Amino acid sequence: MENVFTLVAILVLLELFEAYFQRADTLYGIMEKLNVWYQKSIFAFFLIHPSFYFVLFVVVMTNVLNMYMILILVFKVFDLFYKIELIKTIFIKQEIPVDLSAMLEWKIPQWFFLLGVGLYPPLLFYALM
Repeated sequence: MENVFTLVAILVLLELFEAYFQRADTLYGIMEKLNVWYQKSIFAFFLIHPSFYFVLFVVVMTNVLNMYMILILVFKVFDLFYKIELIKTIFIKQEIPVDLSAMLEWKIPQWFFLLGVGLYPPLLFYALM
């Protein structure tokens, strides 16, 4: 039980780290920040998402792969590859659809970046219980 709380606390810290690095006023600002890491190296881009690797570590360490853990992994993988596709569309191909260009300028509230902190740790807690 103590290990569960420790693992959940570590995930909270990693999610806060990711929220700090991705925080911006608009979706375009987020994509600009992520593009800097992507242009350095795809590995650098993946390194600024440590919670994904931590969840993989927890799966291997605890040998738990239930519905909650799979849900976390699916959300994390979708998030990573959706960001990569947005970076490719916006900065590499530079073919931005009209509806996407409108979305890129939307103001993002600051609490939005804490959604990962509110979603993934409870799911991890349920997965390990």
